[in-house]
Amino acid sequence: MRRTAALGAAGTLVTGALLAGAIATPAAAGDRRPGGTTEARGVAIAAARAAAAGIKWQDCPADWGLAAPIQCGYVTVPVDYAKPNGRTLKIAVDRAAATGTPQQRQGALVYNPGGPGGSGMRFPTRVTGKNPLWAKTAQAYDFVGFDPRGVGHSAPISCQDPREFTKAPKADPVPDSEADKRAQRKLAYAYAQGCLERTGRTVLSQMTTANTARDLDVIRAALGEKKLNYLGVSYGTYLGAVYATLFPDHVRRMLVDSVVNPSREKIWYQANLDQDIAFETRWGDWKKWVAKNDAAYHIGDTPEKVQAAWEKLRATAKKQPIGGVVGPAELTGFFQSAPYYDSSWAEVAQVWSAYLAGDAKPLIDNAGPHPADTAGNIKAENSNAVYTAVECTDTKWPTSWRTWDRDNTRVNRQAPFMTWSNAWMNLPCASWPVKQQTPVEVGTGKGLPPVLIVQSTRDAATPYDGAVELHKRLAGSRLITERDAGSHGVTGLVNPCINDRVDAYFLKGTTDAADVTCAPHATPVPQKKAVKAAG
Repeated sequence: MRRTAALGAAGTLVTGALLAGAIATPAAAGDRRPGGTTEARGVAIAAARAAAAGIKWQDCPADWGLAAPIQCGYVTVPVDYAKPNGRTLKIAVDRAAATGTPQQRQGALVYNPGGPGGSGMRFPTRVTGKNPLWAKTAQAYDFVGFDPRGVGHSAPISCQDPREFTKAPKADPVPDSEADKRAQRKLAYAYAQGCLERTGRTVLSQMTTANTARDLDVIRAALGEKKLNYLGVSYGTYLGAVYATLFPDHVRRMLVDSVVNPSREKIWYQANLDQDIAFETRWGDWKKWVAKNDAAYHIGDTPEKVQAAWEKLRATAKKQPIGGVVGPAELTGFFQSAPYYDSSWAEVAQVWSAYLAGDAKPLIDNAGPHPADTAGNIKAENSNAVYTAVECTDTKWPTSWRTWDRDNTRVNRQAPFMTWSNAWMNLPCASWPVKQQTPVEVGTGKGLPPVLIVQSTRDAATPYDGAVELHKRLAGSRLITERDAGSHGVTGLVNPCINDRVDAYFLKGTTDAADVTCAPHATPVPQKKAVKAAG
């Protein structure tokens, strides 16, 4: 799961949804049997059509930023799988061909980076950019990315005018009064209504993980693959888990990295509360690292002093937004990348250090909005819209503000860094304007091969318990644990204990006889070079 800054402005409504039409029946989810529901029959119909049509591969549009030899195309899927002959949308896909010999090739490897709302279209650049961690796997597989329904080039949805979404400064996410809470509740309700008005009921009601998993099976068929090879990170692990449950005999190899807890009791309300606590833990890890490297950053030589400096920075930004645009919400949005990824530890610390030394520009450039970046703002708004639409439609959320207030007040006492930001981001789900579904009961189905699960113990975005829970639910799966580490997205890091096993799994289909625990990857070192401005 990914986080962005808290909501700060009501949605500006426009006429005309991206896919106008009659109200569709929301898709049912929860039946593991691929042939056991109306939607499953719809998938079979759509997949057969996609297999017959294939994908018309061609050079990617110039403004997609995907240079040859990467190729792009589309796969047509139903908006509603209960109505496979009804309205359709096009899913954007791309690929980089396997670099090995024809004898080495094992098919296509399809990727989802998370979100909900993340685009996988950059995945083929791991081949064209010659990423050494993936060089061996790239010899055997075409690397295939896609924009899930509603994302990017796949009939993008919207909930708010992008200019309003990225406008800063936003209100401080940490409320000082009941009036602050009422204001945030009003914004959340307006955002939910904006999703309905700007996207339309037909599409919004079908924005679910189960439908994205069905889309994935149609993509598999369009690629000419009898079975799916899949790599999913973060939310992509939940997408993979749902796919493995609905289509177990369509899976060839599946690796999931940094795992969302798939329990129905966790999806999605409790998962976000659990995430708040995990973020606080990892925030503490970063503060210790900053204190240890005080000679480089001069922020504080103990974690307590670093925390005091953070609180002072927040108070300063609350009293007078830095550069007129960086308030407490924007600070949280930027600083959360440190507990998210330890590759950001040095950069965030250096930006903060520069500010304390009298240079506010790096902080303003990195944490503030970029009003001239129209494409980037549209992308950010779209990504947040899909995140909200999928999580809100996937499952039933509490509708009582008393419940939200009680739970987030309680969690905030032990985890103040992210709790209220997270609460406001998800609060539109309390007044969601389309029917909320019942999540798929994730578990092993007949024919599912061993799934490889990779997880760090101190991951903030997807706490470790999620990997343990998925491991229990998928019989025959193997869990690789990176101990004493917490970066999100383990397979993208240099750790031979993990990298070698990933290669062995994709190249040979082999896993260890038992679960494995690996030592952590290298700890970041202080950044000595000047910080680059974002943009």
